[in-house]
Amino acid sequence: MRFVPKRRYLIAGGVVLLLAIWLLARGSPPADHAILATATRGPFTATVTTSGELRAKESVQITAPAGAMQVGAWQMRIQSLVPEGTIVKTGDVVADLDRSTLGTRLTDVNLALEKAEAQDEQAMLDSALTLSQARETIRNDSLDLESKRLAKEQAVYEAPTVQRQTEIDFERAQRALAQSQSDLRTRTQQAEAKMREMGTEVEHQRNLQKQIQDVMAGFTIRAPSPGMVIYVREWNGKKRTVGSQVYAYEPAVATLPDLTHMESVTYVNEIDVRRLAVGQSVALTLDADPGKHLTGKVASVANVGEQRPNTDAKVFEVHITVLETDTTLRPGMTTGNAIETLRLPDALVIPLEAMYSDSGVTYAYRQSGSRVVKQEIAAGEMNDHEVVVERGLAKGDRVLLSAPANAGGLKLVRLPTGARPAATARRDTAGAPGARARAGAAAVGGR
Repeated sequence: MRFVPKRRYLIAGGVVLLLAIWLLARGSPPADHAILATATRGPFTATVTTSGELRAKESVQITAPAGAMQVGAWQMRIQSLVPEGTIVKTGDVVADLDRSTLGTRLTDVNLALEKAEAQDEQAMLDSALTLSQARETIRNDSLDLESKRLAKEQAVYEAPTVQRQTEIDFERAQRALAQSQSDLRTRTQQAEAKMREMGTEVEHQRNLQKQIQDVMAGFTIRAPSPGMVIYVREWNGKKRTVGSQVYAYEPAVATLPDLTHMESVTYVNEIDVRRLAVGQSVALTLDADPGKHLTGKVASVANVGEQRPNTDAKVFEVHITVLETDTTLRPGMTTGNAIETLRLPDALVIPLEAMYSDSGVTYAYRQSGSRVVKQEIAAGEMNDHEVVVERGLAKGDRVLLSAPANAGGLKLVRLPTGARPAATARRDTAGAPGARARAGAAAVGGR
């Protein structure tokens, strides 16, 4: 019975020890009730996901007549147009344009041509009459000169005064004939110039008439090659259909695309476009056939942003070349484009929901046994679902996907000074999908 007190002391000491352990763990209750994720190591890819529209890289345009501008047809209304997607052969009628405007113009030109022809004929008659009178004057002057010459010859036996008078009359007759001959040459030149002028006007009106007739004949637009008719889009994104205006400086009515070489045209916001580069791989899906998967490459990224209709944000046009050839692909199909902007062969990652940020410090709630530690981390690249952890966690660490109930009372465990990331070198987490939501939730929750 002598050992009973000692035994009691041992039991009491054990109780005190258990109570102390319980008190130490009281500040961080177990996180068994929380949703946990494990930090894993493996390949990591970052993508920019957008939606785009399929287009043919090369196509033949079906246009209004090329000479429309020269005949004053600045804009033309589409009167009829085959349905989009129609398969046509070379020479098939694709569209008809309204001829009413050019019809009025042709009437005016026909009247102008008739007037020019009448003036040309009148000038011809006037010239013929004028030249005929001039020739008659020359004949009369020639006869008068001959008469004066005979009188001069007969006056050799007359008085000197009479001889002198006949010489003067002969000289006058010579000058009159010379003047008549000069007048004939001048009148002939005048007539020729007038005829050329009127002939030029007639030729101009005839050429204009022919141009208008040719353009009007071209208002029945035919397919220049076989293919599938696809409507063109105007500056506001709407397709040109029946009733739309076609302009002389923008004459496309429809296109015949080359379906063997397709591309997806998409628009990327100004935050994500800095992550894109020519040559990056793209995984494409079709909304019309979700089971079909295609691959592509970024072919071009616009250097200047633009504002699309009905949007406030600036976007940049990106062209993605589809590497496969598929007969089911059609222009206008909507595509989902996952552009791979980064690939790391080995990285430690945690779910994006497990990353928190406050006052420029990024951290995660790490479970350590039955406790929860608010651990600062150095976050790297991120995608829509995961973030790379460069320092602060190890493979196999378990992190909470939601803040614990006593998050406000937990002390932040900072990284070692040498391993702490500089503020200027930190990635802009607000620029990635999902990170903005985490930062917003942190601000609301007081993380």
